[in-house]
Amino acid sequence: MNNPGKFRKTGTLNREPIKTHIMKRLLPLFILTIGTLLQVDAQPLNKASYETMIETAEELVDLKDYYNALDWYEKAFEEREDKALIPIIAKMNYELRDYGRAERWYTRLLRRAEDTEYPEERYYLARSLKMQGKYDEAILAFQEYLLLTDDPDMKKMVENELTGCEMAQVLPENPQGVTIESAGRDVNSPTSEYSPTMSPDGNTLYFAALEERREVTIIKDAGDDFYAKIYQSAKDDDEWDKPDALDEKINRPGFHSVNPSLSPDGRRMYFNRVQLQGNKPGETKIYWSEYGDGGWLSANEVEGVNGDYLALHPTVGELFGKEVLFFVSNMEGGHGNYDIYYATYEGAGKYSDPVNLGETINSIGNEYSPHYHDGTLYFSSDGHPGLGGYDIFYSVWDGSSWSQPKNMGKSFNSSVDDMYFRLDESGYNGYFTSNRPEGRSLKSKTCCDDIYSFNIAQLYADLVVGVFSEEKKPILGATVKLVKMVNDTPGETDAKTQEKGNRFDYGLELEAPYKVVATAEGYYPDSVGLNTVGLKESKTFEHRFFLKAKPVPPAEPEFDTITIEEAIVLENILYEFDSDRILPEAESDLEVVKGLMEQYPDMRIELSAHTDYRGDDDYNQRLSQSRAESARRWLIRNGISRSRIEAVGYGETKWQTVSARAATMNPFLTEGEVLTPEYIDALPTKEEQEVAHLLNRRTEFKIIEGPTSITIKRTELRKKPTTKSSNDRRSLPVMPQQDTIKVSEMSSLYGKSLKQVPIMDFAERKVALGKVKKGETREFDYTFTNRGTVPLQISIITACECTTTDYSTEPVAPGETGKIHILFDSSEKDYEEIIDVTVMLENVDAEGIPIIENLEYSFDIEK
Repeated sequence: MNNPGKFRKTGTLNREPIKTHIMKRLLPLFILTIGTLLQVDAQPLNKASYETMIETAEELVDLKDYYNALDWYEKAFEEREDKALIPIIAKMNYELRDYGRAERWYTRLLRRAEDTEYPEERYYLARSLKMQGKYDEAILAFQEYLLLTDDPDMKKMVENELTGCEMAQVLPENPQGVTIESAGRDVNSPTSEYSPTMSPDGNTLYFAALEERREVTIIKDAGDDFYAKIYQSAKDDDEWDKPDALDEKINRPGFHSVNPSLSPDGRRMYFNRVQLQGNKPGETKIYWSEYGDGGWLSANEVEGVNGDYLALHPTVGELFGKEVLFFVSNMEGGHGNYDIYYATYEGAGKYSDPVNLGETINSIGNEYSPHYHDGTLYFSSDGHPGLGGYDIFYSVWDGSSWSQPKNMGKSFNSSVDDMYFRLDESGYNGYFTSNRPEGRSLKSKTCCDDIYSFNIAQLYADLVVGVFSEEKKPILGATVKLVKMVNDTPGETDAKTQEKGNRFDYGLELEAPYKVVATAEGYYPDSVGLNTVGLKESKTFEHRFFLKAKPVPPAEPEFDTITIEEAIVLENILYEFDSDRILPEAESDLEVVKGLMEQYPDMRIELSAHTDYRGDDDYNQRLSQSRAESARRWLIRNGISRSRIEAVGYGETKWQTVSARAATMNPFLTEGEVLTPEYIDALPTKEEQEVAHLLNRRTEFKIIEGPTSITIKRTELRKKPTTKSSNDRRSLPVMPQQDTIKVSEMSSLYGKSLKQVPIMDFAERKVALGKVKKGETREFDYTFTNRGTVPLQISIITACECTTTDYSTEPVAPGETGKIHILFDSSEKDYEEIIDVTVMLENVDAEGIPIIENLEYSFDIEK
């Protein structure tokens, strides 16, 4: 068997130190995509041995065929269930930008790990969550990682990650006046496209992509036949035609040609030529070409900027009144891994020595794809706080220094990688690349980059609203409604509620009046009017509401006065199905009644029981009478004279009247309404109808002789928490299924929402085999029933090497049963032991985490 340590030395997708990994993340992303096309024929998965699977996976990684390598690693894990493979499989999914699968594998690894184990894997889990937009979960995961690292650089990086997650939760979703759409299927293929740049007239689009831009094909001996090239596409009726690769003057054979950009006059093209050494960039230099009568002329190396380092992403700009070339490099002396530099043009194709843009622009992380337009530098970074992996930022040059970079916000930025931002001459149109889920993708939804176009409206209006208290403190949980007025009449309404902030952003239509209303629980509402009629230039309207707090209502009286003939509901008296046995939960109310009768010796009471209208009338009458008598027997057994208690069963003949308290707790009910069958049937939802039935199903007592009024503490007879549920549809509330099924603590669903999930109800989760002779085999089954509301499907089951499992991966419908067959081989065991069996489902819980069911069996080896 191969040493698991060997796996960690494989390719670029290893368990390497995080900072080393961050540096490698800076390598051009097209290098990874190249490997996706270098597919090789291999031995069928189901016929290979475990050792062959591992060797084949390693060979495929060396060939940069990461997808097939991943398939072999996963199949090897199914075969041997070697825990050492899990970090490798998780990391490969992460590197291939399949963040959902990466999350599932990291979760599987860490679920049973000690809190201090696998710090690097915890970091990548946090990143995987963030790249899926699961910001709340990512924050918790990053915070856990912070407790495990002492590296000051990593602490700073993770603090930026946390700031980015928090920023993502409050930024407006879509900036007003910005339209973003795909560049089209002729430009975008299932693989990746990079570095779009436009000609000055806007009629030609240049970009880089792999030579084979369509579906993956199975080939042999691909060798070095696949290279990234620079393409051009012409615009026809606002659509881009099918692109053509530039000739060999630009796309030199044996090199990857990438990262094109044009000078402002469109006469010069700057780009990179890259030679790979294995799966890493070797020689990476900047070239330039001039446009002549017959097209682009032979390219020349740019003098002054290339050296013994990687020089990437060239783009022309202006500083101090002179033309400069911005580019990205990992040369020594930078602030992070890859920094942005500039070199001043000196004429005759020569440039000055490179100058670092400084720590205002360059972070501890990586800066990429600079673009200069009219005094503003746009670039992508993973070192400044962002929404995803690489975010687009901008910084303004004031003639001597750069302003603090600002995030371009949502739409331009997503939870994944957004890069290569480019503007046309007007400054209102442009392109960028992104691997956001809605793009075309070869494998996972976020594996590959597409080119997107954008348009910024030249005249627009938007609104920013803040909601505060009179003390000028932010109010969380407020709601703001933007109401479009039509002839002084409210029209279309856009309501937003902010649970984690107090800022609200809206886009406004031009030539329209609006009314803005702010509300918050515990405050009086407020409103303001505005309109966009007659705007001559773009405008952002701002308004702050300072809401006045409502007076705090007086505290609920501590005591109630009960008068003669007034029925009092005993809220805690419940019964099991078709039974009149008093449950333990009911005894608290009966203790209160007992205490009152001892306090008032001359008091006689009526104990009455009621049902809802469902079921047979006679049955309900008999059952209610039996239950009332059961409550009376309890009081008699506890010392109260039989003559002082009258037990009456009313069945379904007396409907409950909605009290003020019941109306407060259930806003869909109105105080004073009588819960008749007609009223209940008219309620719009089954949940509301069930609440009404619950109010009709009740046990009451009232004074019929003795004191005309008594005082009782208000909370004495209020509903108390209960952990036991009942199934009597005639006399008890019918709770949703997820609240009545007991979930084992050995299930990952324990303590979580059970809506829309399968629930594996095992007859036994712990099996004791007792004495087992060494070398003996034992077989047994775990049987289960799906008590959930959706079909369950087993993904994989893992245990020790002494355990062979047999199970079906077909869906098990709700209510159906299934089994997991276990064969235990004791040959390698010497002592008493408990074996863990982990069942991983294809299904996920409400938080999107795979459902895990844990089982175990024990034995004692008899030598």
